[in-house]
Amino acid sequence: MVKQTIQFLLRKYFLEIQTASNNMKKVYFLSDAHLGSWALEHRRTQERRLVSFLDKIKHDAAAIYLLGDMFDFWYEYKYVVPKGYTRFLGKVSELTDAGVEVHFFTGNHDQWCIDYFQQECGMIVHREPFLTEIMGKEFFLAHGDEFSPEKSYHLMRRMFRNRFLRFMFSTIHPRWSIWMGNSWARYSMIQHKVKGDTPFLGEDKEPCIQYAKRYLEVHDTVDCFIFGHRHCDEDLMIGDRARCILLGDWIYTFAYVVYDGKTISHERYVEGDGSLIVSQSE
Repeated sequence: MVKQTIQFLLRKYFLEIQTASNNMKKVYFLSDAHLGSWALEHRRTQERRLVSFLDKIKHDAAAIYLLGDMFDFWYEYKYVVPKGYTRFLGKVSELTDAGVEVHFFTGNHDQWCIDYFQQECGMIVHREPFLTEIMGKEFFLAHGDEFSPEKSYHLMRRMFRNRFLRFMFSTIHPRWSIWMGNSWARYSMIQHKVKGDTPFLGEDKEPCIQYAKRYLEVHDTVDCFIFGHRHCDEDLMIGDRARCILLGDWIYTFAYVVYDGKTISHERYVEGDGSLIVSQSE
């Protein structure tokens, strides 16, 4: 009887420790690394910095949401994928093997994936905006390019997603198709840098924020909207209770959001000294 009581108490003790450990887990959100960009001289260092961040959070991360454009150009064939990115994809695979959920949102630069990320890296791929509940709060997550008001952009987006056009592009040898894709992405990156790297347009003009306000009129239960794409690091309240965050990027700002079940913090990663610069918290 005494032995059974001791075993029961031990099981209860270890269960409480495991529950407390699970409660300490956090959820991370980041976007727009544009890995492999031909427009960046420091692209190898940039990838190592991202991998360093993922390695740092691997022990307390329950899930990681990558909200699009993690690659500057990704075009996947049935039996061929672009070379490179081994450090990043290896670290992601390590995380998913350890039980961390890694969600990959397709962006306008890396929407041409098939099943490599799911089968080889264990990621969960999202091709559309995603509404989800995380530890008691409701999050609306999206890359953000789909909310652009430009008709020409939506026409180009439909062309990029057209099955027939994708099939025709796939008939081009990867030596040339991936070269064309990287060249186009490099041109796009340089254009944005020349224009000032997409400055914040203001609450009344930002397409993502405008969409969030319209969405709240119908779905007023959302606690936090998080978008990528814009490369501007902004965090503001919309309405009485909802928060809208534009993530910035992992080229210059190294910004991310972390949620621990109580507080949503908008932070920047500082490599080397283990510190974090907190921009804003809820």
